[in-house]
Amino acid sequence: MSFFGFLTKKPVVIASALFTGAGATLLVKEYFQGAKFQNPIRADGKIVIITGANTGIGKETAKELAKRGAHVYMACRSMKRCEEARDEILLDSKNPNVHCRECDLASFESIKKFVKQFKDEEKRLDILINNGGVMRCPRMFTKEGIELQIGVNHFGHFLLTTLLLDYLKKSAPSRVVVVSSLAHTRGRLKVDDLNSDKSYDSGEAYNQSKLANILFTRALAKRLVGTGVTVNALHPGVVSTELGRHMSLFNSTMGKLFVQPFLWPFMKTPIAGAQTTLYAALDPDLEKITGKYFSDCQLKDVAEQALDEKMAEWLWQVSEKWVQLEKVPAAS
Repeated sequence: MSFFGFLTKKPVVIASALFTGAGATLLVKEYFQGAKFQNPIRADGKIVIITGANTGIGKETAKELAKRGAHVYMACRSMKRCEEARDEILLDSKNPNVHCRECDLASFESIKKFVKQFKDEEKRLDILINNGGVMRCPRMFTKEGIELQIGVNHFGHFLLTTLLLDYLKKSAPSRVVVVSSLAHTRGRLKVDDLNSDKSYDSGEAYNQSKLANILFTRALAKRLVGTGVTVNALHPGVVSTELGRHMSLFNSTMGKLFVQPFLWPFMKTPIAGAQTTLYAALDPDLEKITGKYFSDCQLKDVAEQALDEKMAEWLWQVSEKWVQLEKVPAAS
């Protein structure tokens, strides 16, 4: 919907905006919240795993699914912060079936332990939401020596998803939801330096990891044809969360005083940011849709480089090798 079309549906807000700058700011803020998942469909008894569920979009996704009756497993690195978020979700949802489990996406060992514990507890998995991530951080590494952004955003989720495929298949129809980003349109896979050993730019590394999300989604969807398991990716929007904590634009004094107040009207809240995730996870119309990309609860086109089948297969083969290694070799 255009901004002017939006205005015609908000006469009361328009009236307040005419008299106050605050009203105008709130009007812009409401417009940029984007589409809302309107379907009241329940998720009673569905077993759901959400990575990075202790904050931001992940927490709001977990909260809404708990309200709809799902059994939610919050897969998080920090158990303390996970338990704090769980307490909030329990209070809001009145659903006791919300569980905290440790899963550090920067450690293959931690991921394997999480999967083993989950399989010891449950016999099925209906929805896997790959939500956790890092953005534009200084050059850091996973336990296995993988550059942190592609290590967490892609390789960690690659391992988690492939280890859970048996449960997803036997629980079909089931879904994998991959939280990617519009940043994939600026990404390219550095086939000669995937681990950024030769050079490192935090923005380029983030964009690369988000492109990897889309390539993974498409490659996995091909492999799951006929199984009843669908996999789709999404852009949640530009959301005000902790994900941008490494960016000087947000964490510097000047940024907090001058930049953040200016950007605030144009950024989604975490609740608004969770809407497309909920749509991809629950909407009945998507039961047979797979390998696609969504934004604002609508199907969107991906960037040209995300359609490269050969690149998707190359990344899959590299991913299979890297998740089996104790230490990733440096680029030559």
